[in-house]
Amino acid sequence: METDANPSDTDYVTDDVKDIICQYHPVCVALQETFLKSCHTTKIRRYGCVRKDTEGPSVSGGVCIFTSLDVPSSALPLHTSLQAVAVRIHSTSLITVCCLYLPPNTVIHQHDLNNLVDQLPAPFIILGDFNGHSTLWGSAKTNPRGRQIEQVLSDHCLCLLYHEEPTYFHEPTRSFHTIDLAICSPSLLPHLNLSVEKDLYNSDHFPVILSHNSDPGAKPFPPTYYYRRADWALFTQLAVITDAMVKTESVNTAVQEVPMF
Repeated sequence: METDANPSDTDYVTDDVKDIICQYHPVCVALQETFLKSCHTTKIRRYGCVRKDTEGPSVSGGVCIFTSLDVPSSALPLHTSLQAVAVRIHSTSLITVCCLYLPPNTVIHQHDLNNLVDQLPAPFIILGDFNGHSTLWGSAKTNPRGRQIEQVLSDHCLCLLYHEEPTYFHEPTRSFHTIDLAICSPSLLPHLNLSVEKDLYNSDHFPVILSHNSDPGAKPFPPTYYYRRADWALFTQLAVITDAMVKTESVNTAVQEVPMF
């Protein structure tokens, strides 16, 4: 799930996010333009938070991801000057989720976008306010930022999840646009469904809802595992784990080698 915060009142933002969570019970919520500083605290019951705040005198921007504590997840360190944060979530499978905000009047270098994508373990989803227009996602014309995003899609063979509904309401001109995008690895495309909320929730962006489409009637939460109740003595007795299985260059490879019961 992706949405933008309200710059006027951070407490009120939290109330709006809580309303969205109560309605959808999402595994994670990606927020752009949080307008948070290091002195601000943001807490939501049963959710952890990974965020990157605005720095210096800037009064705009900021990103964060709320993740459900009922689903195993961990923050993914990113080495980038872009306003981006990422987490790895073990939902139906292990997926990387990145939240990105590209300010409209800031020069974004193509190599910074490529570097960010290269840091995301596949499969991944990038949710963000890109502030880019392209006929590829329903805009009347394509601007330079839109061409940059198109180049990222092409260079990295990524997929764009598109919905005909606009995601942004520009109040001064009373016009609607699509600038909030969801980009994913090709392997995830058949399993994801994107929709756009009709309620602005006190923002000028409509929340973008991303769901797993394998079972429309299923709850978004995967099964919850109570590790404290596990019989680890029995697991140790039944599991046959050799040094050769776990002494690999990659932790992910080692995990795959360990038998699951």
